[in-house]
Amino acid sequence: MKHIFIVDDEKHIRDLIGKYLTKEGYKTTIFSNGSNVLSEMKRQRPDLIVLDIMMPGISGLDLCKEIRKESELPIIFVSAKDEEIDRILGLELGADDYLSKPFSPRELLIRIKNIFKRIEKQESVKSEVITIKDMEIDFSRRFVSCGDIEVKLTSKEYDLLSYLGRNHNMPFKREQLIENIWGYDYIGDDRMIDDLIKRLRKKLKDVNSEVSIETVWGYGYRLDE
Repeated sequence: MKHIFIVDDEKHIRDLIGKYLTKEGYKTTIFSNGSNVLSEMKRQRPDLIVLDIMMPGISGLDLCKEIRKESELPIIFVSAKDEEIDRILGLELGADDYLSKPFSPRELLIRIKNIFKRIEKQESVKSEVITIKDMEIDFSRRFVSCGDIEVKLTSKEYDLLSYLGRNHNMPFKREQLIENIWGYDYIGDDRMIDDLIKRLRKKLKDVNSEVSIETVWGYGYRLDE
């Protein structure tokens, strides 16, 4: 049974998510704020966290930052805020997904299931390393380096770069990347991909990589040698 932490200061949101996930067979632990989450994680490790951004005391963003110091467990942000800066910060800090309130519990469930499916698929992949010019991607270790320099990536940055790496020189539409990286059908918000591409380009530039992510005008993106 997968165990999910639900962290939200709105009682009706906590109750709604908790009842829906329990009905679907998940074990849940509910928090009204982020203050006790880190200490509870020392007692029991969840498989995923559904985390609100705007909360009294420690915010969801700050809590995510603390969790990422020690763990790569999946995090889905849910928030009434849908500003670009919040989405970018969430991705930068290593969130796996971002869902704006109000949302459908069914949509949240689909995203949770897709994250678990993706993790199971990654764990079943045999050890593999590919090299593209000066870039090396080690899939078993989820490790990327250019020359002798490690490229430090968030979970989603790695997922996107490794997918482009497996299919380098092939162009992909934004909706194709969303479907393959997030695991659900395109729902009209391609900003998530654009945000990640910007961050990856900067990180590759910072290590002077010979590999670049090219814009295919009127289509999408590809990893170019």
